[in-house]
Amino acid sequence: RDAICATHRAGEQSILFLNRRGYAPSITCQDCGHVWQCPNCSVSLTWHRRPGRLRCHYCDYLEPTPTSCAACSSTSIGQIGVGTERLESALAELVPEASVARLDRDTGQGARLNSVLSRFRRREVDVLVGTQMVTKGHDFPGVTLVGVVMADLGLNFPDFRAAERTFQLLTQVAGRAGRGDRPGRVLVQTYAPEHYALLAAGKH
Repeated sequence: RDAICATHRAGEQSILFLNRRGYAPSITCQDCGHVWQCPNCSVSLTWHRRPGRLRCHYCDYLEPTPTSCAACSSTSIGQIGVGTERLESALAELVPEASVARLDRDTGQGARLNSVLSRFRRREVDVLVGTQMVTKGHDFPGVTLVGVVMADLGLNFPDFRAAERTFQLLTQVAGRAGRGDRPGRVLVQTYAPEHYALLAAGKH
């Protein structure tokens, strides 16, 4: 937050990378522990606050936001984790003086994709929050700060290539900062700062 505020005061832009879309990656009953899952894929459903639905990010199965638990009928339903939608909402509260936009599969399709990128390029947006869509191929001279939120999501993905993919993404998103006249910096949030993939990315 401090880095984003300082960057904004300097008239520069920031990009925050979080490789998880939606508002909450899963919702659960706080009384019995029931987790809503996709009936087709057996993975937890992601809650999207707008339009207020649960969605499977594999097969696009949808169901409305539940008001009570299907297992015990409790109405104590909680959200677990953070996605780009929730991060965007939190930033609007934490840094109200900055304009925030989101770029992920939910917001970045067709004309909406070009609209978000054009607004950021014209500096009408101070902070761009997004998934992998913000990591590659963009040249924004005003960006001097890149923040990677929860880099451990990629490191702990159940795939033997997880570390290599994390390194690739960090290297790509780091390249978005400092492309203009002013130098850039990259902050990586992690519980594993000594992990070889993060150290290699830090040393380029």
